[in-house]
Amino acid sequence: MRKCKRHLLPLLLLAALSAAAGARPAYWHWWRSKVDGARICMQTPPGDGWRHSAGPYLDARCTRPAQH
Repeated sequence: MRKCKRHLLPLLLLAALSAAAGARPAYWHWWRSKVDGARICMQTPPGDGWRHSAGPYLDARCTRPAQH
């Protein structure tokens, strides 16, 4: 039984690392404030006071459009 447990941990670690290796970074989007119209470039929605304005983009400046 001990032998099985010793081999299980490396297999689980390998499975976790292989899944992460295929992941790609999240896209960036322009978000516009509902209050004053200010715009910010973020990967995730900043909150209820913001709406999606444009995107997706590949960079943190929201200048390189993503090809889907």
